[in-house]
Amino acid sequence: MSTTPSSASSASSSSGLPRFDLEAAISAVATVAARHAAEVDRGAFPTAALSAAREHRLLGLTSAIEVGGLGRGLAEAAAVVERLARECGSTAMVVCMHYAGAVVVEAHAGQDVRRAIAEGRHLTTLAFSEAGSRSHFWAPLGTAPVSAGRARLSSKKSWVTSAHHADSYVWSSKPSAGTELSSLWLMPRAAPGLRIGDGFDGLGLRGNDSCPVLAEAVELGEDARLGADGAGFGIMMGTVLPWFNVLNAACSAGMMESAVARTAAHAGATQFSHAGSAVADLPTVRAYIARMRIKTDQVKALLADTITAIAAGRPDTMLRVLESKACAGEAAGEVLDLAMRVCGGAAFRKEVGVERTFRDARAALVMGPTTDVLYDFIGKAVCGQPLF
Repeated sequence: MSTTPSSASSASSSSGLPRFDLEAAISAVATVAARHAAEVDRGAFPTAALSAAREHRLLGLTSAIEVGGLGRGLAEAAAVVERLARECGSTAMVVCMHYAGAVVVEAHAGQDVRRAIAEGRHLTTLAFSEAGSRSHFWAPLGTAPVSAGRARLSSKKSWVTSAHHADSYVWSSKPSAGTELSSLWLMPRAAPGLRIGDGFDGLGLRGNDSCPVLAEAVELGEDARLGADGAGFGIMMGTVLPWFNVLNAACSAGMMESAVARTAAHAGATQFSHAGSAVADLPTVRAYIARMRIKTDQVKALLADTITAIAAGRPDTMLRVLESKACAGEAAGEVLDLAMRVCGGAAFRKEVGVERTFRDARAALVMGPTTDVLYDFIGKAVCGQPLF
């Protein structure tokens, strides 16, 4: 897979990329995400932040220059997701899923939808998870028989981020013919026969509109297929898995950064009035915060190395891809546990700013591929066994 990473700062004309101040754009959108984070945590979709992302061209960040995008790669996409996650996990996850879907659309769809994504007029997402195959997202049970050039897609997707708001879903099914595991389709949200479940009311990531979506013999032309019939598994493993795992890890890293900053600020500002000292004056508290900082830096170092491995096509690329999400999800849970411990009873109040991130960070452990599935894959890779 080619990621074509480039500098996260503004590109010079000699680079072949349009001049663009990525850091300024990310900062502007993150400011909007922070302003609306509490509202989003109450269940509102992050419409304002996405409008800002559209205005600042971040929704078309990874689209090709020839269709109006910025032509950036995985490194820049991870920088966007990580920074947004510091302010609002739901916003970061919506953008994460958009980028993971957009990279497939960019490689396999027609120019009209590619241009719409590049211009920020089209939000997409992944629709892989099914109740029957659960976290084994690579093995869909839904069908897509083809007759006279028309496919009829039937399946129940259990979790689709941005379900009511995305313009399209990158949708998996069994192949129309043959013995391969899957095919991929560009499913319009407005397709007749598609039914979207009720709004999401969960523990964390409460604004990401993650709902079940049911397809009942939805008709699509064969030109809606992304890649060849039966090529879905290869696209999932070669493109979607690296992008999704890295961006999910970036989301966890951003939440960890937020937790470290907010916990340190709380510990430094909270006083024991009778003793004239701060919570941060306790060596045990400083040790907890040090552990949080170390774990965060470890995750970010592995994340950076994973992006480097993908770009260079290193032999250990798949191992790093698998490790990145497993490590980040596990560490985020540990760091947020420490944040709640250090901040004590005050952490249960909204104003301290860690309880929302504590809830949001839990999602990475159970999003397919789950941490336990990844550990199994990593163990197979280390032992020289085939993953599948």
